[in-house]
Amino acid sequence: MTDGEGGTVTARAAPPRLRPPAHELDRRAVGWWRARWSLLTAAPVTVIGVLAALLGPARPWLLLCAVVTAGLGVCCAALLPRWWFRTHRWEVTEDAVYVRTGLFVQEWRIAPMSRIQTVDTVRGPLEQLFGLATLTVTTASAKGAVRIAGLGHEPAAALAERLTRITRDTPGDAT
Repeated sequence: MTDGEGGTVTARAAPPRLRPPAHELDRRAVGWWRARWSLLTAAPVTVIGVLAALLGPARPWLLLCAVVTAGLGVCCAALLPRWWFRTHRWEVTEDAVYVRTGLFVQEWRIAPMSRIQTVDTVRGPLEQLFGLATLTVTTASAKGAVRIAGLGHEPAAALAERLTRITRDTPGDAT
């Protein structure tokens, strides 16, 4: 490309722009989130139940508290994961990793390939049970890593490989 005066102008790549990411998470993420929420609810309900068994005078109030906590936990486990599934999106292009998360406050993140420092996959015990993984893309951003939780194990491994290949071939020092 010339500048009109016989010199050449280097074309600059357009910076990644904020846009809705194209991909949904794996549908098994809904079950994973429900299991996590159920375990999170079961712990305090169990403690309150044990206290109710041990403390006779406070038993009615503790049982009421346990029932309310269990009810709220069941409602949240039933409703929130479906909502999260509809709002969480991700996409990887040759230029950037795009992630949109959030329930009430949505967060849109873009990690340009030239800023990526490491790519990791993590599979906790519950994720392994559901055949899922979390992909963590660490960048030079003060905001921290970009995480895509709820990917199938095989797609997450393939995506980590792809990101490693793209970032290796992308100029820049990731700082």
